Amino acid sequence: MEIDPLFGVPGVGVVSRRLIAVDTFGALLGISSDAGEEVLEGNPSAASAELAAIGGVEIGLWEMTPGTVRDVESEEIFLVVGGRGRVEFDDGEVLDLEVGAVVHLRAGDRTIWTVFEPLRKLYISPVT
Repeated sequence: MEIDPLFGVPGVGVVSRRLIAVDTFGALLGISSDAGEEVLEGNPSAASAELAAIGGVEIGLWEMTPGTVRDVESEEIFLVVGGRGRVEFDDGEVLDLEVGAVVHLRAGDRTIWTVFEPLRKLYISPVT
């Protein structure tokens, strides 16, 4: 398998003209970031990798380790591909996240994320 020079890790990035990612479940993600605006519990971290941009949207992977954070969201639709967690919204809605869940986050949503097992999502969001 070819290792993409942008990410330097197998399984993520353009592998051929058509195959973008070989292993979205186990690939190491290369860009680390803060897990959220404010850590409420634990010592969570996050990592992400942009896979592609097409038609004005970005498609990528994001993962957070166990812990609880407060955040303000950007417009995004995501599919949980690994792990388990919960997201609580300021309006009182609570979503339990498991593999297969598809969620629409709206720009400006104020959330609290609690991750029980490393949570990985495949996201689609407008290019900013």
